[in-house]
Amino acid sequence: MFQQDPKAVADSLALSALCALIPLGVLFLMLGGLKIRAWISGLVSLLVALVVAVALFGMPFGQGISAALDGGLFGFFPILWIVINAVWIYNLTVDSGHFAVLRRSFEKVSPDQRIQAIIIAFCFGALLEALAGFGTPVAICVVMLMSLGFKPVKAATVALVANTAPVAFGALAIPIVTLAPIASGVSNDPRLSDANALHTLGSMVGRQTPLLALVVPLILVFIVDGRRGVRQTWVPALLAGTVFAVAQYVTANFISVQLTDIVASLLGAGSLVLLVRVWQPSEVLTAEQAGSEQEVEERSGSRSRTSGAGVATATGTGGSGSTAPAADDRTEVLRAYAPYLVIIVIFSITNIPAVVDFLAKEPFTYLFDWPGLDITNSAGDPVLTQFKLNWLPAAGTMLVIAGLISMVILKVKPGQALKTYGATYVELSSAIITVMAVLALAYVMNLSGQTASLGAWLAGTGGVFAILSPILGWIGTAVTGSDTSSNSLFGALQVQAADKAGLDPVLMAAANSSGGVLGKMVSPQNLAIAAAAVGMAGQEGVIFRKVIGWSLLLLVLMCVIVGLQATPVLSWMVP
Repeated sequence: MFQQDPKAVADSLALSALCALIPLGVLFLMLGGLKIRAWISGLVSLLVALVVAVALFGMPFGQGISAALDGGLFGFFPILWIVINAVWIYNLTVDSGHFAVLRRSFEKVSPDQRIQAIIIAFCFGALLEALAGFGTPVAICVVMLMSLGFKPVKAATVALVANTAPVAFGALAIPIVTLAPIASGVSNDPRLSDANALHTLGSMVGRQTPLLALVVPLILVFIVDGRRGVRQTWVPALLAGTVFAVAQYVTANFISVQLTDIVASLLGAGSLVLLVRVWQPSEVLTAEQAGSEQEVEERSGSRSRTSGAGVATATGTGGSGSTAPAADDRTEVLRAYAPYLVIIVIFSITNIPAVVDFLAKEPFTYLFDWPGLDITNSAGDPVLTQFKLNWLPAAGTMLVIAGLISMVILKVKPGQALKTYGATYVELSSAIITVMAVLALAYVMNLSGQTASLGAWLAGTGGVFAILSPILGWIGTAVTGSDTSSNSLFGALQVQAADKAGLDPVLMAAANSSGGVLGKMVSPQNLAIAAAAVGMAGQEGVIFRKVIGWSLLLLVLMCVIVGLQATPVLSWMVP
């Protein structure tokens, strides 16, 4: 039996908390300061966390190893199981040439660059975030914008700023899927029980990030064309932002957390398509008028798939190869959209309460105690260390089924689909190691009591912690490049600090994810993706200076929102 002790080091809470910061300090230093690869940083930090857990917090070595294995496996299933299969579906559309069809369908919506920025970077970027995340939207949207005549730095800035509001629900809400069991494991709040945590946290995030969605399209048109852009295209910007925000709120709260960004992005794009049929800005800002440099899109020829986390942009038929919209027949356009419609149908069916209850039982779902862990918290209560193997109802498995159906619709031969599936694992190899290492690190810190020490220490700030909460999430994502990683690192800390400070644990846990989305545009990983996509590798600092102001401005907005939600002014928004 191992009992957690928040004052394990010299019977001092402050000293114990400082020691608990060591693994995080090593991770942030290696990633942000020394620019060491994420998978190496993750593994080294995991080793440091194990040393701190055993040597300073008294955790038995065997239980420390078991905790790391538990976290690492959770990192693969269900988290990476979703990401891998989502990216596989995207890669099928690239290999079949239907990604190019999809891109051309967006080009035909409007020749105005300000509207193109909204529909591609905001709406379609949100759809890519919903299905894959981990850098995919930035890599792909930058190439698409440049193919339409956007200048390199402007294309990168637009894609990075747009990749905010959808992030918390990215990769079928994997940041919240990750956060739910972590929050549930350290809280006795019935809203955060194992059965309720995902819906509760998704609902809370769905009452925060939609407020960002309202303003992000307005920011995009300002980036593209300054005050004139806002003055002439505030109508489509406000329409897309409002439709996206309402859809995000309704879907997260009343339909399905996993489908939130898919529904919001499609409805947002649909509203723009309908609007431009009856309305156009007083002046149309074309690529020529904006002084775009068309030759930039040929700078690197055929672009290979790339991503800071192994995720890809398209080659040849799928990416920046074409210079003018081709005449695609309606059947091919429908095929291009089909994989996303298939995903919506499958997840809609599997979210029917009767289906959920049926799939939650054996032989489709197994729940068992993780071996080698016997832990109590500082009060002597057992810490649950169960692992859920829901092999069939898991979102990743549903994506496999969607991929098989899409393979038939897209007319991809089984051999090619299998080859693409193997290639997807290869291109995501560094991401797989990174995510598993970070989740193992989080589990070691949580189960050894390191996170509890940090939480108790931060709780000393009292009500001020409500304002600090989103900043913690921002820091976590800015350094790791992933809202999922930020939630795994700080999720338990947020809940424990909230409990001790007398704040709502649901609000604080959600604030970590909502604040984290604003750190993604300044993360070294995403900056590197954007710079590589526009042919500016090594000049990430130029792009950073363009986006840091927007990141901090939106972070201040989120801190105000969370701060008010922690008071009677907006406390009614907390489920």
